[in-house]
Amino acid sequence: MDTINSNKLSVQPSVAVIGSGYWGKNLIRNFYNLGALKCLCDKDEILLGHFQEQYPGIQTCLALNDILSRQDIEGVVIATPAETHFTMAREALLAGKHVFIEKPMALHSQEGEELVFLAKKNNKIIIVGHLMHYHPAFVRLKELVGQGELGRINYIYSNRLNLGKIRREENILWSFAPHDISMILSIAGERPETIMTAGGNYLHQRIADVTLTHLNFPSGLKAHVFVSWLHPIKEQRLVVVGDKKMAVFDDTQPWESKLLLFAHKIEWIGKKPIPTKSEPELVAVEEKEPLREECAHFLNCIKNGENPITDGAEGLSVLEVLNASQFSLEENGRLVNIEEVSEKHIVPDAKKRYFIHPTSIVDEDVSIQEGVKIWHFSHILSGSRIGEKSNIGQNVVIGPDVTIGKSCKVQNNVSIYKGVTLEDGVFCGPSMVFTNVYNPRAEIRKMDQLRGTLVKKGATIGANATIICGISLGRYCLIGAGSVVTKNIHDHALVAGNPARPIGWVCECGETLEDNLICTACGKRYRKTSKGLERDTD
Repeated sequence: MDTINSNKLSVQPSVAVIGSGYWGKNLIRNFYNLGALKCLCDKDEILLGHFQEQYPGIQTCLALNDILSRQDIEGVVIATPAETHFTMAREALLAGKHVFIEKPMALHSQEGEELVFLAKKNNKIIIVGHLMHYHPAFVRLKELVGQGELGRINYIYSNRLNLGKIRREENILWSFAPHDISMILSIAGERPETIMTAGGNYLHQRIADVTLTHLNFPSGLKAHVFVSWLHPIKEQRLVVVGDKKMAVFDDTQPWESKLLLFAHKIEWIGKKPIPTKSEPELVAVEEKEPLREECAHFLNCIKNGENPITDGAEGLSVLEVLNASQFSLEENGRLVNIEEVSEKHIVPDAKKRYFIHPTSIVDEDVSIQEGVKIWHFSHILSGSRIGEKSNIGQNVVIGPDVTIGKSCKVQNNVSIYKGVTLEDGVFCGPSMVFTNVYNPRAEIRKMDQLRGTLVKKGATIGANATIICGISLGRYCLIGAGSVVTKNIHDHALVAGNPARPIGWVCECGETLEDNLICTACGKRYRKTSKGLERDTD
């Protein structure tokens, strides 16, 4: 976490704050105290006069263009109503300014995509005001999750409730939920597949005052976000439930008790689940103002050329969830696939008949078949082939010279290196890892020792699994999350552990088979062979 001492600081990048209302005044205070505030822009001249008295030496102006034309201002901080965020941020990026945008970064995913593209093109920074990422308690919670202290994360829920602040330019979902969605996505490390949002409009027939959003992730993780500005007491609580421990981050509590760990367990006794409770463990958290940490981080990223924690890509991920949630809300709580909503913004190319997100890179000499979708910040290297209707997630690297079959699904943060081949219908879970050299060295080139890996039709590889090179994964096998696979895997085998060992068999539909090798879900029958299982059609 970036911090800046409050003593007289070294030379800071100069920034201008646009908007001095409910939240803008807090940004003004922090950037002024950090020695970075050069100018304040607002339409209210009387208000500007008050701020000049409060913060001696700051300059003021009434129009955005007065800021954008100045060479001495490096960063623009946007704290205006949400519907103005895209236009102002776009103009600032085109003028060569770094941009800090309060949440949400825009109102539509295609607008967020354009901002990310412009920032990358102009080599500028976007930071989105998802403040909780800079809260010391959440920073510590993420460390605990990353260290495996909570075990496998099964469920996350967040409540952000209060009486007010009631808005008319946006509903409660867009006003309160971005912070919680941002935290949940950060802990999950993956993009949700389906979303369902229901709500109620009580003060205005078209503006939701209360919403409940359910998120379902590919790994099996589930989460919900409950937000309301019609609640009798203030509640800001994030609960993370793991299979080892549970964590509660309650921002309404004093600093010494904001983050608690519970070693609660569920034990099966006599075929009944029996809860075993434990006393809460207080987790020490350093007392720091999150907004100051966020502002300091923006300045350090400008100075050092670093990528912000809540950069444009992170803001865009939250925006996509918000858009899908809003769509579900308008459909009376219908369960929607996030890609169903994303595809509404795709402009199909009649010649290409596939979709490549503007932030992704596809090299020359790449074959992409009809119906393929390649999402944010992915890179397809030369000589690679992607079969029809395959779906490539965010931050995926494929190639060079990799073949991916039809209808494959590659989740976020996966690299598929030269030597790896995926047959049709393969599922690669989030952040799973392929290798292609058995004993690599940084200082010695060993690509002549490359060992191929074949993943056969219908195989599933769970999140965070590692596949050691030189092996094959059988048809319709299932590799458990976090497994390390070092040997060939039979057809339909269910394996888990480090090193991965067989623990059962799975059907083509993905369900575990009984001892009689009959699937209770779809009725398919199997028999054992030297290669594993095969369908019994007799």
